[in-house]
Amino acid sequence: MNLVSVGFFLGIVGLTLVVTYIAAKRTSSASDFYTAGGGLTGWQNGFAIAGDYLSAAAFLGVSGAIALTGFDGFFFSVGYVVANLVLLYIIAEPMRNLGKYTLADMLTARFNEKRVRGVAASGTIVIVILYMIAQLVGAGALIKLLFGIEYWIAVLIVGVMMTTYVLFGGMTATSWVQIIKAGLLLFGTGLLATLVLVQFDFSLMKMFDTIAIEHGEEYLVPGMKYTSTIDSVSMMMALVLGTSGLPHILMRFFTVKDAKTARSSISWTTWITAIFFSLTIFLGLGALHLVGAESILAESKAGNTAAPLLAFYLGGDVLMSFISAVAFATILAVVSGLVLTGASAISHDIYGEIIKDGNLTEKQQVLAARIGSISIAIISIFLALFAQSLNVSFLVSFAFCIGASANLPVILYTIYWKKFNSTGVVAAISTGVLSCLIFGAMGPNIWSEVPGAAIFVGKPLVNLAVPAIITIPLGFLAGYVGSMIGARKHNTAQAEEIYKEIRVKANTGVSVQDVSH
Repeated sequence: MNLVSVGFFLGIVGLTLVVTYIAAKRTSSASDFYTAGGGLTGWQNGFAIAGDYLSAAAFLGVSGAIALTGFDGFFFSVGYVVANLVLLYIIAEPMRNLGKYTLADMLTARFNEKRVRGVAASGTIVIVILYMIAQLVGAGALIKLLFGIEYWIAVLIVGVMMTTYVLFGGMTATSWVQIIKAGLLLFGTGLLATLVLVQFDFSLMKMFDTIAIEHGEEYLVPGMKYTSTIDSVSMMMALVLGTSGLPHILMRFFTVKDAKTARSSISWTTWITAIFFSLTIFLGLGALHLVGAESILAESKAGNTAAPLLAFYLGGDVLMSFISAVAFATILAVVSGLVLTGASAISHDIYGEIIKDGNLTEKQQVLAARIGSISIAIISIFLALFAQSLNVSFLVSFAFCIGASANLPVILYTIYWKKFNSTGVVAAISTGVLSCLIFGAMGPNIWSEVPGAAIFVGKPLVNLAVPAIITIPLGFLAGYVGSMIGARKHNTAQAEEIYKEIRVKANTGVSVQDVSH
C-alpha cells in the first residue's frame, strides 16, 4: 500500500460522496428516488447508460480476456456495441412511453395482473444479482492487488459504499456518479492505449505482427477459446440481444422526459461504447506483450487484473493507482445502478404493487426502496464471496443471456403481437430464467475436467459457455405456446382493444383514454 494509491482512491470516494450529498437534498419523492424525476438530458443519460454499461466486466474482464484469448476476447466488445442498435431502433421509444419505474410497469400497462408483475420482478432480481456478483468479484480482485487486503474485506467495502449512494441519493446520485465515471474511464483507457501505441511506434501493424511472432497467429484469429462455431454464435446472441433485456439499462429510459430524449441517449451511448471498446484491443494486446500471460495469471486466474498490471508497467505506482481508482469508480457506479434496480423490483413491484396494491405514501415508497436496497446488497455480497475464481466477463454474459431469453421475448411480444397474453408473459420469463440457470449449471464454466479451471471438477453436460442459442428460442417459444394455452381464459375483444391503445401509446406516448377525455 502506498500514499499515491490511497490518495487516488480517497479522491474518487470523496467526489462520489459529495455528489451523493448534493443529490440527497433533491431526493424526496419516489419519482426522484427511482428515476431522478425524469429530468436528465440526452447527453447526461447517454453518459449514465454508458456508465452502467461499461462495467468491471468491460474494463477489467474484456481487457483480460483479450490478453489471454486474443480475438475471442474481443467478441465481448463487438457484441456490446452492436447491442445498442437493437435498443435504439426497437426498444428505447416504446419502453419510455409505456413504463414508469420498472420493466414490470411496462408489462402491466397491457397486462394489469399481479402474477405478471411478480414474475417480471423475480427475473429482474436474478439478473441484478448475477451482474452484481461480477462487479463485486472485480472489485475484490482489484483492491486485493492494490492494497494487499483480503478479498472478502474488499467485497464488503464496495458493498457498503454502493449501498450508501443508493440509500441517500437515489437515481440522481447514481446517474451523476455514472456520468463522472464514464468520463474518467474514457480518459484512462485513452491514456493507456496511447502509451501502448508508443511502444509500437504508433503502428497498428507493428503491434499485430509483434503479437503474432511472440505468441502465434492464433491470438489474432477466432477459435482460441471458442473453438466451436455454435459456441461463438451463442455468445454473440447473448451479448447483442441481452442488452435490450437488462433491467438496469431499461430503467434508465424512465429518467428522461420523452421518447426523443431516450433515442438521443442511446445515440450518445453508442458512440461512447464504440470508442471505449476499440481501445480495449490496445489494453489487452499491450498487457500480453508487455506484462505477459504468466504474470497476469499469477495475479488473477481469470485475467481480471490485466489492465492495472499494464498501467504499472507503463507508469509505475502513479498510473496503476489512477487506473485502479478509475476501475473502482467503474464498479461503484455500476453496482449503485444495480442496487437501485433490484430495490425497485423488491420495493415498488413486489411490496408496493403486489402486497400493498399501490396504497403507499411517497414517504413509505422511499423507505421501502431503501430497505430493498439493503436486502439486494446483502444477498449479492454473500454470493460474491464464493465466486472469486470466475471471470467477470462470463458472469455478465450470463446475465445478458437471461435478459435475452426471459425479458426480450416479453417486451417484443407486448409491443408487437396482439394475441400475446399474461399466460405467455409468465411462461416466457419463467422458461427463459430457468433454462439459462439449468443449462449454465451444466456448462463448462461450472464443470471442467481440468482442476481449478471451473468451480467443480467433472465433464460438462452442455459444451456451451453461454447457452443463448438454446435458451433464447425457448423463451420466444414459451411465450407463444403460453399465449395459445391461455387464449381461452382471456376476453379476446377486450384484449384487442387494450392492444390498440398500447400500440398508440408505444409509438406516440399519448394514451387513447387521455385523448378521449
